[in-house]
Amino acid sequence: MEGRYIKHMAFAVSDARGALGHYQDFIGVGHDAEVHEYDKSRNIVAIFNVGDVEYQLCQSMDEGGRYDAWIKERGYEGLHHICYAVPDIDQALDDAQAKGAALKECAACKVKGSHVHPEGWVAFLEQEAGGVELELMQVYTPEELEEYKSVKGI
Repeated sequence: MEGRYIKHMAFAVSDARGALGHYQDFIGVGHDAEVHEYDKSRNIVAIFNVGDVEYQLCQSMDEGGRYDAWIKERGYEGLHHICYAVPDIDQALDDAQAKGAALKECAACKVKGSHVHPEGWVAFLEQEAGGVELELMQVYTPEELEEYKSVKGI
């Protein structure tokens, strides 16, 4: 388990800014949140930390989008997925598959298995745990992050 921790928890919500207001008003967290609109994945995401865990309040920009469909399927907003940081994404995926897990296609990237992401290499498992999607991420080292940024022109 060394090097493994919760990277972030993503919540499917109908209104990211409205949900953020509830966290700020009722619990007193998220006052330093950043709200991003991602055109590629067609999501609005409010991001803030509670302790060492990043919270993502995720809203689909389109009807039928990833989070909108999830909410409609279940009939409520809630915890959509937990992203677990792992020291070696390929080894973690090999271990999970050896135990019967299957790789799930990333809804935003349309890639199955490990692929680049702005924060690290990510992959999703087909299996859920308690109705929550499982995401694995090998977070970039500072050097890898700089390389990613230079390739993307960021």
